[in-house]
Amino acid sequence: MSIVAEVPSFLQVLSSGLVKRFEPEISPVSNESSSHGYKSKDVMIDSTKSISGRMFLPDTPGSSSHLPVLVYFHGGGFCIGSTTWLGYHTFLGDLAVASQTIVLSVDYRLAPENRLPIAYDDCYSSLEWLSNQVSSEPWLERADLSRVFLSGDSAGGNIAHNVAVKVIQEKTYDHVKIRGLLPVHPYFGSEERTEKEREGEAAGYVAMNDLLWKLSLPQGSNRDYSGCNFERAAISSAEWGRFPAVVVYVAGLDFLKERGVMYAGFLEKKGVEVKLVEAEDQSHVYHVYHPQSEAAHLLQKQMSEFIHSF
Repeated sequence: MSIVAEVPSFLQVLSSGLVKRFEPEISPVSNESSSHGYKSKDVMIDSTKSISGRMFLPDTPGSSSHLPVLVYFHGGGFCIGSTTWLGYHTFLGDLAVASQTIVLSVDYRLAPENRLPIAYDDCYSSLEWLSNQVSSEPWLERADLSRVFLSGDSAGGNIAHNVAVKVIQEKTYDHVKIRGLLPVHPYFGSEERTEKEREGEAAGYVAMNDLLWKLSLPQGSNRDYSGCNFERAAISSAEWGRFPAVVVYVAGLDFLKERGVMYAGFLEKKGVEVKLVEAEDQSHVYHVYHPQSEAAHLLQKQMSEFIHSF
């Protein structure tokens, strides 16, 4: 068997169709409160489609108030990634504590075996799970479904946007109120290259992104597919008027910063309440690679402030 596609250190697609993923260190769950101030457990969102999630519940001694809910979608170019990765587990557990928020991190089905829009549909179904489980899942006993937020990094930021669009257009789950989006270093694209993408030194990043899009886009689609190119989505003025507030986080050293800035500018033109926050000296998904860094803690603080502004 030969290798037909490869993202070195992360992914190989073999001629047989077999996909090999190289997993980093993973973290187990802890159903008991830890010294970090939270507990975690894995849940099954849809067993028929192997969609699962990992919940993080912060310790709240002496308080019985209801807590907002953050639904988080991991990154990985739609082809790799997991809620179990140590970086995600650590960052999201600490975020649950910093923001006093219940966090649901979603494991959706991956490309190329499951091409878009499957990831969007899987992650959308996590809202149905919340709606159905809020009255029976003990860890959702204090969940305030009128304060639900969607977040994710890289491809997960893209998913947060597309799930929000689906919520607005399908008008389901009326009692699950999406208050805001917090995309971190969101992953978008288009057939037309940006100024930065046309630069010679960007060739390696462009080639990797092109490959990931090729592996994840629907068969027959190109990078102007509406899930990739946000400008191509068919969204009415009335629907834009219902789009939740957004804070877009970008990193100064990130190749995708340009796309994140473009996304924020596009939303602003559509009348969406949007804010752009930059971590000047940081790289792509630094909070996953260095979840206990000062920069990651600052991001948690910024996200907490946004969540509690509602």
